[in-house]
Amino acid sequence: MQPPLNQSLLGKPLVEELQTPALILDLELFEKNLSEMAQHCQKHGIALRPHTKTHKSVAIAKLQLAAGAVGICCAKLGEAEIMGTAGIDSILLTSPVVAKAGMRRLMQLNEIVEELMVVVDDRANAEALNELARTSGAVVRIVLDLDPGLHRTGVLPGDSALALARFIHDADGLEFAGLQSYAGHLMHVESYAERRLKSHAVMDMLAEFQHRLGSMNIPCPLVTGGGTGTYDIDAERGVLTELQAGSYLFMDRQYNEVLDPGDHSLGFDTSLFVQMTVISAGSPGLATTDAGFKCFATDADSPLLVGTDIAARYFFFGDEQGGLSFDKQETIEIGSTLRAITPHCDPTFNLFDYVHAIRGDTLEAIWTIDARGCVA
Repeated sequence: MQPPLNQSLLGKPLVEELQTPALILDLELFEKNLSEMAQHCQKHGIALRPHTKTHKSVAIAKLQLAAGAVGICCAKLGEAEIMGTAGIDSILLTSPVVAKAGMRRLMQLNEIVEELMVVVDDRANAEALNELARTSGAVVRIVLDLDPGLHRTGVLPGDSALALARFIHDADGLEFAGLQSYAGHLMHVESYAERRLKSHAVMDMLAEFQHRLGSMNIPCPLVTGGGTGTYDIDAERGVLTELQAGSYLFMDRQYNEVLDPGDHSLGFDTSLFVQMTVISAGSPGLATTDAGFKCFATDADSPLLVGTDIAARYFFFGDEQGGLSFDKQETIEIGSTLRAITPHCDPTFNLFDYVHAIRGDTLEAIWTIDARGCVA
């Protein structure tokens, strides 16, 4: 990877001179979010194991650990390999690893990461991991993934799940570490009351399943799940031992719009933006920027412009270009810079090699997005 394009600006109050498009992070707001989540978890007696799929950055993961996180979550094995190689010693893989080559990589990672855990929702997968663990001579810590109704991964919390837990507990090469249940389908439920009701139902399901494990003499020290959209709800039942929130660091348009009529806000500030430059403005009421489809996740609404005196609306104008529409009586100068809130922070982060950490107008650091592109 080549040196960062804006490296010469480090330590200088010249953020407006960044070569764009650039992913930028407001450090004051980022640090506020980092601290507030740590304080929340401490107050409610729940550990924080944030998801690195949000940022894929070793530097940011280490800041989360320094702020009190007990470890990290990784959605992909490739992410976990990068984080583990960088010295992070407590990692939970939140997606099953089922391919033969992937399971062999998992065994290698298990040798260098002090506390590596992986979720399982299938008996055959558990059996294969057990055989590999017995061959390697190193126990693999398994977290049983329960389906909270999303139906993406996880086994339904019934007799089959209990039988799988029994197999994991009794297997020579495996250690039953606990339970995971992530209700991703509830994170953006607009009504806070509805979100709270449905999230509590997931917690109650987990509590009941944990009770059934206890009646089978299967200890369950870990119950992990939850996210940014339910961070202030999931601790209420006292079931979770760990919270997996990740997007709280940055926020985005999707999460900022999760409000109820009583204005119950998530309580975190938007710290992540894409900075762009106006490259053309030849038509009245219309301008073009250098940030198009390749700079934003497009699974949600359009980016939202911030910090401009002109009431302009961003729209996608091509792979490399973004459009700005505004009142024809207004003008936007070529070369001017604008910032936009990302529609969805996690996949937007994965589109950039670096994130520019700014304090005020000064570029304080450029952090590598180390696990960018790790899809396996």
